[in-house]
Amino acid sequence: MGRLIEEFRRGWQGTSQPTPAFSIGFAVCCLAMATAARWCLSLVRPDVYFTPYFPAVFFATAFGGLPVGIATAIVGGALGVTLNFSGASADSSRLTLSVVYFIVCGLVIWGIERSRSISSRQREIAKRLIQEEEYRKLIVDELQHRLKNKLSTIHAVLHQVLHDQPQIWASIDQRLRSLSATDDLIARVDGSGCDIKDLLLAELGPYGHVRFTLNGHPLFLPAKLAVSLALIFHELATNAGKYGAFASPRGLLQVSWSVLDDRLNVAWDETEGPPIESVGPAGFGTKMLKSALRPFDGKTEIAFLKTGIHCTMQCRLPRI
Repeated sequence: MGRLIEEFRRGWQGTSQPTPAFSIGFAVCCLAMATAARWCLSLVRPDVYFTPYFPAVFFATAFGGLPVGIATAIVGGALGVTLNFSGASADSSRLTLSVVYFIVCGLVIWGIERSRSISSRQREIAKRLIQEEEYRKLIVDELQHRLKNKLSTIHAVLHQVLHDQPQIWASIDQRLRSLSATDDLIARVDGSGCDIKDLLLAELGPYGHVRFTLNGHPLFLPAKLAVSLALIFHELATNAGKYGAFASPRGLLQVSWSVLDDRLNVAWDETEGPPIESVGPAGFGTKMLKSALRPFDGKTEIAFLKTGIHCTMQCRLPRI
């Protein structure tokens, strides 16, 4: 009994095609109930011949598909023409009503099959998207694994080269470990989210904690927003290390954030960095900075001031 109920549920939802015997049995039950309803209606209106069979055609088609629906419509029409409950014989008016009945049944069957086809395509698309997402996750996990292995290899090689220079090695060792911790945090953020301060500490830690200050209250970021901000902070920190505040011995960075209503505002201010003489055409990093927050109704603006880069980020905080 449980197996039949499960088969009925899957067939009705369209996730699988029921067996022909089950489909035919269901159609026969629909016709039997429609005929019983017609008999009850004949006690009040003897001229109701085909109306009770429309639901039977609808449910039989929705459950069993096109062939079962057509067969149900034909049998229902034949019962409407030949079966009498009032003693009246079939006349031209009943034959005319049968033509109307078959036209309406054809439209019903076509509409249901169209709906079933669209639903089937949507399920296939959803299944393919799930498979592609699983494949993407596999590739990302593999790339993260390889990146971690490469970082470990670099760590080991530098340790061998600098084993007789402990002061230099201590500085490099700390930064490499911080970079590894940053990669691990971003991997975890992709699935669970994190606090914005933890994210900034992971990104900026390799440059030395005395080089930056963080101002803001604790704020948990959902996974997708955390990943987007992680990409932005990483790009800004990398640029600061190459051309900005972290490229100068006296350079400093201040990051502040606040929340007003449901909007997050983040300010990135660099000072005492190398002078910015010219700004080249926008590259991938700049384009990423300006587009990463668009899914959250946000934007990123960058200004190249004499004191250093000033970047503001605004976005909507998703509800958790």
